Amino acid sequence: MKKTITALAAVLVVLMLAGCSMQPPAWARTDKSANGGQIKIGLSISTLNNPFFVSLKDGVTAEAQKLGIEVIVVDAQNDSAKQSNDVDDLLQQGVDALLVNPTDSAAISSAVQAANGLDIPVIALDRSADQGDVKALVASDNAKGGQMAAEYLVQQLGEGAKVIELQGVPGASATRERGKGFHEIADKQLDVIASQAADFDRTKGLTVMENLLQGNPDVQAVFAHNDEMALGAIEAIESSGKDIPVVGFDGNDDALTSIKNGKLTATVAQQPELIGQMAVDAARDVLDGKAVEASIPAPLKLVTKDDAQP
Repeated sequence: MKKTITALAAVLVVLMLAGCSMQPPAWARTDKSANGGQIKIGLSISTLNNPFFVSLKDGVTAEAQKLGIEVIVVDAQNDSAKQSNDVDDLLQQGVDALLVNPTDSAAISSAVQAANGLDIPVIALDRSADQGDVKALVASDNAKGGQMAAEYLVQQLGEGAKVIELQGVPGASATRERGKGFHEIADKQLDVIASQAADFDRTKGLTVMENLLQGNPDVQAVFAHNDEMALGAIEAIESSGKDIPVVGFDGNDDALTSIKNGKLTATVAQQPELIGQMAVDAARDVLDGKAVEASIPAPLKLVTKDDAQP
């Protein structure tokens, strides 16, 4: 009987030790940077079918390579359910930190909270999460950018100009913030005759703009929450035979080329590669036990044809 009890006790001890080793403690991960072990971070991007986010991803991978950090990149394809599953997979792969560019700021919250439960620090890029502990948001000041776009249209067209607004993905923090900043000026000094979501997508920007042009033939300008929608809107405007100024947001390569060619009027230019770089640096600092700012801003600039010339 004693031998049986002793054997059972030994089995229980082994099981307890095995259970304890399934999830490494926080210090085991955060020690890697200091002790020379390779850090592994996961990057979940809302979509790689957008030049802005491709540049953001390139900024992450370039900075990670420079610092000797391994990166696993997953593309949510603008599907919030897929993004949640992608993040779960990254957590299962034992990443030391999670970088996330949410498709939907509300929908990503449960995935952020799952990372929190594993003591895996989360850094948000361009858009944040509505809930959960995000150590830092690395982004442009989206509200300020919206204000810059509205102020530019007032300067160019005068007060009371009739403007259409193409909104981004409903629920994304960038959509809310860019719209909020835009309306802080536009509601007082412009006449916003229509606002409709085109989900940050060029093709949807084209089709939505075609419909809005039919219902609003007197429109004088367009503000799009990103360059992809702005470029789609330009296609619709050209097809209609009209000449309507369009202001975008992001400053991606296609937009800058369009500005040089006299098509897109202006864009509120971000620096996506810098955002990616700064996010990796923030993750490394958190893993090193350093304090980081909750909001890490990347500078913005309004680019017009004069600025876009070589």
